[in-house]
Order: sequence, then C-alpha cells, then structure tokens
Amino acid sequence: MALEKATITNLQSGELIAVMFNPAEYSLDLGNSFAEIAIPGLATPPLQYVRGNGSTLKMELFFDTFEQRSDVRLSTRRVTGLLTSDPTIKAPPILLFAWGGLNFQCVLERVGQRYTMFLNDGTPVRATLDVSLKEYRPAEVHIRPGLCVAPPAVRKSGARENLSQIAAEVLGDPGAWREIADANNIDNPRLLTPGATLIIPPSSPRPRR
Repeated sequence: MALEKATITNLQSGELIAVMFNPAEYSLDLGNSFAEIAIPGLATPPLQYVRGNGSTLKMELFFDTFEQRSDVRLSTRRVTGLLTSDPTIKAPPILLFAWGGLNFQCVLERVGQRYTMFLNDGTPVRATLDVSLKEYRPAEVHIRPGLCVAPPAVRKSGARENLSQIAAEVLGDPGAWREIADANNIDNPRLLTPGATLIIPPSSPRPRR
C-alpha cells in the first residue's frame, strides 16, 4: 500500500499542498468557555456555560532539500504563505487538513520556523515548521438594521444601567429587556448590581408595527 501523504488544501484557490514528510504526531485541543456568576456570600461562584471553543490542531512539519541542494524556503513558503490575507475574502484562506481519515476545516493560526542545516553559502536546506491550525465553522449570524441575531453572549452591567439600556445597546431594541431578564432570572429590570454578569440571549426579529 502506498504511503498516504498529509495534505493541506486551500479551499479558496483549490491549491493542494502535500507535506514533504508526514508528521510524527499531532495534538488536537478541545475546550469550552464558562463565565463565573458573582453571587455575594458564595465561596465558589456558579459557572455559566457560554460557548464551545474551536478545536486547535498542532503539529511539526519537517522539510529537507539537502540532496537537491536547493533552498528549503521554496517549500516552506507554500505553508507560511497561507497566513497571508486572501484579497477575495480579505482574510487568510480557509483550509482543509486531511490525513488518515482526519478532515479538519481550519485556518492557519500560527507558524514557527526553525532552520537546522545550511549549505556552505548559508542557504537553508532543512527546516521544521511548528504549525497551529484553528478549526473553522461558518458563523450562523443574521444581521438586519439595528439588530444582530447571534449565539448567547456575556456582558457586565455598568453603573446606573438598566435592562432597557443594555437591550438597546446589544440587541438594538430596548423592548428586548424581557428576554435578558428571563435569561438571568431578574424580577426588577431597573435594579441591577454594577459589574454583574448578564447572559445576553440571541434575539428573534420582532414584527414591525
């Protein structure tokens, strides 16, 4: 059976980059974000789940062009160039890392470069790239004038703020204060503790009057 090469595909341009040598190992980091809810008198504050974090795939990619006596940077630049903003989307390209049944849609978050062998004239011929790939998922966010409908968020209440003011600022509709009150079990929308953590739920578009 032929050796399967790991590949990185630029989903914007369709360019496929086969790694020179498959990674010896990779790590896949997963996680969630939580907010601490400050309640006076409790030694340990309760935690409110906020959102999941995108996964991060990390690995080392090895490049060696000593036998060809050529500049190894001609090969590594195909990877490091994926950090450059794509003019069509005004952001770095979306990628697909594929190897051994792993299909990871992502963007290139960071690359560390180490050069460890050189020709007599100083041309590097051996390199290791420390690559960090961040999971990419299309955002399910809908925008209309004055209102952003998105997943729940967390916000600190300011001094002398009430729920109507906060709803107007973050949801574009002061009448959406009831949604924030319900999400945080608030009985009196005018009495807020400064610095309290508020869960801001996604808001549904309201019918026009």
